[in-house]
This record gives sequence, structure tokens and C-alpha cells, in this order.
Amino acid sequence: MNSERKVALITGITGQDGAYLAEFLLGKNYHVVGLYRRSSHDLPNNIGHLLGDIQLIKGDLTDPVSLVSAIKSYRPDEIYNLGAQSHVAESWRTTSQTLEVTGHGPLRLFDAVRQAESRARIYQASSSEMYGQPVEIPQTERTPFYPANPYAAFKLVAHNLARIYRDSYKMFIACGILFNHESYRRGMGFVTQKVTYGAACAKLGVKNSVYLNEENEPIVKNKKIALGNMSSKRDWGFAGDYVEAMWLMLQQDKPDDFVVATGQTHTIRELCETAYGYVGLDYKEYVYTDERFIRPTETGPLIGNPAKAEKELGWKPRTSFKDLVGMMVDAHLAKLR
Repeated sequence: MNSERKVALITGITGQDGAYLAEFLLGKNYHVVGLYRRSSHDLPNNIGHLLGDIQLIKGDLTDPVSLVSAIKSYRPDEIYNLGAQSHVAESWRTTSQTLEVTGHGPLRLFDAVRQAESRARIYQASSSEMYGQPVEIPQTERTPFYPANPYAAFKLVAHNLARIYRDSYKMFIACGILFNHESYRRGMGFVTQKVTYGAACAKLGVKNSVYLNEENEPIVKNKKIALGNMSSKRDWGFAGDYVEAMWLMLQQDKPDDFVVATGQTHTIRELCETAYGYVGLDYKEYVYTDERFIRPTETGPLIGNPAKAEKELGWKPRTSFKDLVGMMVDAHLAKLR
């Protein structure tokens, strides 16, 4: 290994953010090491094109031994903790498992870094979901957290632990409070994927899709898709833009927390209008509300204020909401064809 190259260890490398981050770091001439679970199903889709350029090792955030071994073996300069059970709806169904990975996983990682006597800088992926039902709009780094679902609660556990370890052990742990960031690499259970996939299917006349929703039914069934609260508001950006902010956080003199967002909000209804409008169709003919997909406790409205990231990191999002939706629809059209 070239000693002049920085080494980055990424947990959750097979996910959307892991793939974009790996591409970004390779462009910076990093040696990229990815930790992936033996049971990961995303490997061929998101990082298949990178397999000759990155190094993969088996490991798990629920297994402290594998974490210590990875850190001692590769001595990373930077660690990006992107591994999590990150689906909100699934966190209601698999609460204990989500706690083990999303809440306790970062604790095991922080302890592994200490045990390995590593001076690696750590990026911890926090989430806008931690704001839950926010007390102010837009949300900043100082807005109080009020999580509204298990996933958000466990992300807040990890966020607080990062601060505690940073203050108590003088570890370099920076937290990115990322608002919704999307791409065609997102899991199919996320609403942006459902809608853009549904629009592509509608354009090509697909009656029933091969992909299933949370109820194990086709996402597209009889040419239509079922969604929850159409009035929910989100701050949606492009994941490829957001990974640069992760990297910039670890290049600073001191660790800190940063909101990463566009500062603009859109409803799910607007998402549908944009996606179906992109292919020349009226979403009202293809989308309906299904009570099964309405959360027990609604989150939002979530809209981030990225002023601190802009001022201190020099970061701004580059991809518009309209361009993001079009990019995702095009990706689904290409795959379906």
C-alpha cells in the first residue's frame, strides 16, 4: 500500500451513500476499504463497478471483534460510519434490530477506535429524522431534537454518544445531520424510489412491478402505486452532492456537527407531480393514498438550514429537486427497457 495515500474505512459501503462516497474518495486518490455484512444484498448494484478499485472486508457493526480487527489491520486515517438500518417504516417492525445496528453500532465503533489506539477521524451519519416534530423551521444545528419514530430515536442515541466520546476522550468525531438525500441507488422502499419507479412504469405501460413494497405487494399494482400522507414535507437533495460535505467535515481543524440540506421543501404530492409530469402524465391517474402507509407519528415539516455548512465548509448543493427527480426517472426507464 502506498504510504502517501490516505486510507478511508467505510461502513455501509454497499448502500447509496457508501457507493457515492467511495467514488468521491477514489477521485481524491484515497485507498478505500469497505466493511460489508456477509448478508448484504446490495453489493452488485451499487459498487459492482468499483470492485477493482476498492478493498472489501467482511465485518458488522454488531460485531466488535470485526471492527477492532479492521481498524488494526488497515490503520485508516478516516472512518465514515454509514452503516445502519435506515428505513423508518422497517424500524417499527424490527425495533430491537434497528437499535442494535443504528443505535449501538456507532458505540461499538467508537470503542473499537479507542481499543485499537487509532487516531482516525470519524464521520458519524446523523439524520434530520432526529428533529421529528420540529419546534422551529428551518432546523439548524441548535434546534432541539424530538424524534417521532424508533429509527430517529436510535440515531439520536448515536448522535449523543458521538458528542460524549468527542468531549470525554478528545476523539475527532464529526456528525452530519443530513436531510433526505436521494438517488437511483436508494432502496426501493423509499418514497422517492417508489414514485420515480412508478412514473417510469406508467410511461412504459407496466401493469404490475417485480419490486415489492412494505406490505409485500407490487409497488406498481394494476398500474397504480399506494402512498401514505401526500402532504408530508421533506427537504430532498442529491446523495452525490452530500458525500462531499461528509469529507469536508473531516478536513477541518476541529470536529463539529453540520446540517446538510438544500434549504428547500417539497411535499410528496409535488414529488408525484414532478415525476409523472416528467414523462408527460398526470399523477392523479396513477397514485392513491393507502392508510397502511401512513406513519403512526408523522415527522416534519423537515427543512434544513445549511448556512453553517456553507460558511465553514464551503459546501452547497449543486443538483436541483427537478433535476434529481428526472435523473431518478431516467435511471428507472433505462433499467426497465
